[in-house]
Amino acid sequence: MLVNADFHIHSCFSSASSKDMLIKNMAPKAKLKGLQLLGTGDAFHPGWLDIIEESTTYLGDGIYESNGMDFVLTTEVEGKHRIHHVIIIPNIEIARELSDRLVSKNKLVDGRPRTNYSGAELLELVREYDCLIGPAHAFTPWTGMYKSYDSIYDCYEKKVDFVELGLSADTFMADRVSELKDFPFLTNSDAHSPWPHRLGREFNALEMEDISFSSIKYAIKHNKIKANYGLVPNLGKYHMTACIKCYKLIDPLVAKENKMKCGCGGRVKKGVDYRISEIADYAEPKHPDFRPKYVHLMPLAELISTVYDKGVTTKTVQGIWQKLVDSFGTEIDVLINSPICEIMNIDSKIAPAIESFRKGTINVIPGGGGKYGQILFDETPEPKKEAKPITLDDF
Repeated sequence: MLVNADFHIHSCFSSASSKDMLIKNMAPKAKLKGLQLLGTGDAFHPGWLDIIEESTTYLGDGIYESNGMDFVLTTEVEGKHRIHHVIIIPNIEIARELSDRLVSKNKLVDGRPRTNYSGAELLELVREYDCLIGPAHAFTPWTGMYKSYDSIYDCYEKKVDFVELGLSADTFMADRVSELKDFPFLTNSDAHSPWPHRLGREFNALEMEDISFSSIKYAIKHNKIKANYGLVPNLGKYHMTACIKCYKLIDPLVAKENKMKCGCGGRVKKGVDYRISEIADYAEPKHPDFRPKYVHLMPLAELISTVYDKGVTTKTVQGIWQKLVDSFGTEIDVLINSPICEIMNIDSKIAPAIESFRKGTINVIPGGGGKYGQILFDETPEPKKEAKPITLDDF
């Protein structure tokens, strides 16, 4: 069976997360998105584990069910050098024991615990309990593994189970790095709210015997990931090198020459695109034989928001989103599978936008510095000058 899974999300206990990130809200939204399996996130937080137990039915072999959605225990941990790691956990008993053993001052407060454990130490700890582990959003400039290391083995010393690409990268970028040819890639949403443009914005299609921890482990370790679905990378908020204050895109070499300072006085953050170019061994990607297809996605609500020039969480946008999903089953079906002529019958303004998305003719002002990229259609005005990378003449 083919299972759509999003393993990396956060609960209401994580900083900057919505108070609505509860099992009762995640489950129905994940189903409407087109997912069959969702990570719980924050599984080292005792209070969140209590809520999981109260809100779900345990089906066995690591799977907890609520409202027709299956959950597996997952967490993100911030380790040494502020590097983030994703861990997939066999069951609640193991999650509680690992939480007790993890040395962390904030694990009772924040869903994402901080610790001084190195990647290698975390790997050894969780491997004792048959967990799966890999770097979260591996290339991002604040907390990605490659922001501190030039090699994954410098971080973990041994081979980890997977590499999470993050919203600002895709397979075509990551497969320019030769050492990653032996690693499966995961694409997850890192959602902090259950809104449909966040939850499941990236996910994986896995071939599994059944929905269980054992099948998840087998699928990841034996190249049964059949597709990665993820944002067009330049929509990611760290795709390009940019100022974190004014969000101007800046040529990385210019940024280095100016000691990573913008003309506005703000700090410049190196983009994922440039970081990969620094560690890449190949000018073009070299995909290993087992690498599955990568399907680019754009959140349907953001397409609707752009077309109607309304906020993504407004009643107008959410109402149209709901109407389309009610008509075709899931957001994934609307974006990828449903005939354009049938979408036209529902909304004549949205159909051309989805067709443009499928053809890859949508333009995007790239994201950077913590600001997401902006979707543009042919009729949309040209981007403002601040979206153009700064050169030495601007200083």
